[in-house]
Amino acid sequence: MTDLLAALVGYAEAIAWFVIGAGLLQNLLYLVQLCLAGVALASRPPIPQSTVLWRRYADASPPIALLAPAYNEALTIVQSVRSLLSLRYPTFEVIVVNDGSSDATLDALVKAYRLKPIERNFDLRLTHETIRGIYGAEHQPKLIVVDKVNGGKADALNAGINVSRAPIFCSMDADSLLEPDALLRAVQPFVEDPERTVAVGGTVRIANGCVIRDGQVISVGLPRSFLALLQTVEYLRAFLMARLAWSRINTLTIISGAFGLFRRARVIEAGGYTRGTVGEDMELVVKLHRLMRDRRLPYRIGFVPEPVCWTEAPESLRVLGRQRSRWHRGALETFERHWDVMFKPRYGRLGSLGFTYILLVDILGPVIELLGYLLIPAFWGLGLLSVEYLLAFLAVSFTFGVVISVGALALEETELRRFPRARHLMVLTAIAIIENFGYRQLNNLWRLRGLWQRMRRSQSWGTMTRKGFGSGV
Repeated sequence: MTDLLAALVGYAEAIAWFVIGAGLLQNLLYLVQLCLAGVALASRPPIPQSTVLWRRYADASPPIALLAPAYNEALTIVQSVRSLLSLRYPTFEVIVVNDGSSDATLDALVKAYRLKPIERNFDLRLTHETIRGIYGAEHQPKLIVVDKVNGGKADALNAGINVSRAPIFCSMDADSLLEPDALLRAVQPFVEDPERTVAVGGTVRIANGCVIRDGQVISVGLPRSFLALLQTVEYLRAFLMARLAWSRINTLTIISGAFGLFRRARVIEAGGYTRGTVGEDMELVVKLHRLMRDRRLPYRIGFVPEPVCWTEAPESLRVLGRQRSRWHRGALETFERHWDVMFKPRYGRLGSLGFTYILLVDILGPVIELLGYLLIPAFWGLGLLSVEYLLAFLAVSFTFGVVISVGALALEETELRRFPRARHLMVLTAIAIIENFGYRQLNNLWRLRGLWQRMRRSQSWGTMTRKGFGSGV
């Protein structure tokens, strides 16, 4: 009996050390990200005003095609398009791709902008479902609406790329709003380093709680919904910390589908968006990395924090859970397609750092974290582990999480200062602490559900219910 107990204690200690060690490694990676992001922000020149940007880049800025796939977006599509048409940029066109909507998305656009069928030649280099018609308006030459058979977001983006003519395209969601100078700020890397720059991502922020008129954010505010507040902190951490850090070492593996600029020719060479995927944004970025490294060409895939895209965050657990499970499935899907980059020296830091991070955080992370929450307290309760193991696990799980979340918020205030009131920062600091006690664990369950769905090869997107942009979202 003593030998059996000793064996159980040994097994329990081994599991505990594995869980604590994995958690410690994961949190150390987060700390490295935080430090890299801090260095990147500190080394950036002062943020210029919009008027300065216009004088500096207007003449050299390449034309841009904004691609906005729309599926059942009748509630927000007119205001979103109005926002896009009012952007401050020298030469651009807005291409809305109606992806076989079953609601009044197309009718709303036709009525609001008095659209009529037009003839327009377009490429057929990327595969997509049949285009049923292309619409335009004499009084609004910047707007093109493509009506096509439903094929999913990646399919709709491929159609938009074929129809577009500009050398740079901007991929975004039809239910999002860009700040007026967002394109001018995001295009800077393409102007300053046109030979190497392949793709650039911008910041996505939560619009809930902001005052919005005529497709523009008039006043920045905090959401009234507790769930949306939690997502506000998440977005700050994901964009200002993680993506800025990976961009610093040219290992960025995802540019948000809500706001990203891409060199059209390189995307076509890479085969465009992969149809039938739920993580089309991450999949495309990894394909671009592989294309450039396989050809041994110098390149840059970066992130610029100043240009902002505003999006409406889900305010129900059901909708948010579906979204997070789908996001996790997208990461797993991309890893499964491209896991071999980890073992090939020619992929450099993309394989050694980028995909190792995905393996540790996205693949193994949710399972290890669940084991920790279930087994370590159970082992302690059964007397198989001393209290030191329990305290070490809790310290790794919660203390690091709080430090990293608050650190990302500190970067926001120190460098960008997007929140105008001290009260906002106080509330967000409290949320950055609270999210580690319940919400983070709930997110882990959603990720595990995404893992299970991926194992079952589910491709469902689920319904995303939105309120639409009003005077205050």
